[in-house]
Amino acid sequence: MRRAAGAGLVGALAVALICGALSACASKKPTVNSMNPNRTRSVPVDETAAAKVNLQLGVGYLQEGNLAIAKEKLDRAMKQDPHNADIHGAMGLLYERLGKVKEADKEFRTALDMTPRNPSLINNYAVYLCSHDRTDQGVRYFEQAATNPLYPTPWAAYTNAGVCLRGAHRDAEAAQRFARALQSNPAYAEAVFQASDLDFSQHKYADARLLIELFLVNDPATPDLLLLAYRIAQAQNDADGSARFAARLTKEFPNSDQAHALAASRVNPG
Repeated sequence: MRRAAGAGLVGALAVALICGALSACASKKPTVNSMNPNRTRSVPVDETAAAKVNLQLGVGYLQEGNLAIAKEKLDRAMKQDPHNADIHGAMGLLYERLGKVKEADKEFRTALDMTPRNPSLINNYAVYLCSHDRTDQGVRYFEQAATNPLYPTPWAAYTNAGVCLRGAHRDAEAAQRFARALQSNPAYAEAVFQASDLDFSQHKYADARLLIELFLVNDPATPDLLLLAYRIAQAQNDADGSARFAARLTKEFPNSDQAHALAASRVNPG
């Protein structure tokens, strides 16, 4: 039933990966002239529009897991507008999915060279770095995104930084980032889950449960939080508490993976 550290890393960061790609579809003009970065060039309107459409299509196919067609669309967009940072960022996402690590890194860096303060590109590169055990660099980029005034959800970036650190078994540093996330937005459920799960893994059951209980007073529950609260109550030998959280999970999220995991654990305890 435990959400493993590696699974937590993927789960928490995958949302940022896809959401960043979608927000990157808003192409920005004018683009930079590769021969003289101080001058701008005009891309023919028809090519600009076509590149944007192919970028959107490519990201859509990437989301669906249709990598072959995604590559076809993004390659076409790149030919139509090779100086578009968003296209390079999407190519970075595609190459990572294809397992082409060096190519992905090059595309992310190219995108950031073009628009170094683009928060979505910064976040996506941070996801890539953490996924490839480059923890220090990934955390640095997440924190750069979090402090960027153009980034609308700094609490998500701080949480992702914490997940990245936890994946590297740097729990004390992870706890600091989760605390920053909650200072930024106390109602962010993923930060509550991550901070509580970290306390739970360290047998700090009272701290872990208090954080969840306080959250549930004013904010809606999530399946992850209810399942974690159930596990904490069990660890505390609190039969009433574990039954209460189990009942809420079953009633409020009957078709969730967490509810199914709970049911399976009761059939096959341990």
